[in-house]
Amino acid sequence: MTNSYAAAGVDTAAGDRAVELMKASVAATHGPEIVGGVGGFAGLFDASALLGYRRPLLASSTDGVGTKVAIAQALDIHDTIGQDLVAMVVDDIVVVGAKPLVMTDYIACGKLHPERIADIVRGIAEACAATGTALVGGETAEHPGLLGPDDYDVAGAAVGVVEADDLLGPDRVRDGDVVIAMASSGLHSNGFSLVRHILASRSIGYHDELPEFGGVVGETLLTPTALYTAPLLELLAEHPGAVHALSHVTGGGIAANLARVLPVGSWVELDRASWSPPSVFRVLAELAGDSLESTEGTWNLGVGMLAVVAQDRAADVVAALESRSMPAWVAGTVSTAARDFDGFEQGAKGVTGGAARLVGSYRA
Repeated sequence: MTNSYAAAGVDTAAGDRAVELMKASVAATHGPEIVGGVGGFAGLFDASALLGYRRPLLASSTDGVGTKVAIAQALDIHDTIGQDLVAMVVDDIVVVGAKPLVMTDYIACGKLHPERIADIVRGIAEACAATGTALVGGETAEHPGLLGPDDYDVAGAAVGVVEADDLLGPDRVRDGDVVIAMASSGLHSNGFSLVRHILASRSIGYHDELPEFGGVVGETLLTPTALYTAPLLELLAEHPGAVHALSHVTGGGIAANLARVLPVGSWVELDRASWSPPSVFRVLAELAGDSLESTEGTWNLGVGMLAVVAQDRAADVVAALESRSMPAWVAGTVSTAARDFDGFEQGAKGVTGGAARLVGSYRA
């Protein structure tokens, strides 16, 4: 009887081949502050790069992409899911005004397919490069018997830095500030359990082609999450003091995530008429027999990031974002006037913050 790791379902040679296939894309994210290159036990960052800060605060974030990976696996398309991962992790870091420095990834799979892993990591590396983040390490683990041969999951973590005096958040928000919405690229990486349930209940497959989806259903659903970090960091540098808070619209929807970055006692009503949700949301809601409004706590409905900005700087902020191919528009105004908060979102993710809700009807 052969008693070996290979017999148990773990192929270390395939792991080595996967590393060789991904080395170039990972190394391309490294600047002079990264020490040691690819393959060490730990990724090394030269912290002397932070000596120019008066009081540097480190910002960290970790996340995955949820059940969106099931669609990537079904279509055997693996080079986009990496951008989803980077966006979910790094765009949380920029919310506090921090510049991302380094990221690591973790891929668990039932059977290691080197080319597939290389595709995933290439997508991660390309998105890291686009956001100015060094991919300094990662782990690929085979879990035979726990995951099927074609199953995998991805997760990642990143660290960034922000000058303490430049930290964004509720403390900066003032009465009369303007809320600017930034367009999403689609579903991003939230609410896919609902998406999959809706499609299954209507016997719609990921390979099916539906004109309402603009083509193959699964390919539309795999549209990568938008990356906001680079344009936002440029905006913060060019317009210091204009942005008071940022909110990444992920799980929980638009209103709940905005409420997290508002001070206690403040509130915002976001005008649905200020934008038109993309067709993918409309089609899915129709297939489910639901209204768009009923999905607001699950999907982003076309808004991926929100900025709370000084009223007299709002036009400049919108123009700056638009010039960077980031569609943006005014969606609401912060108020501290006393009122009843019935119907508002408050206290999301355990944060004792402000209140927010969506009002009116969506633009057709």
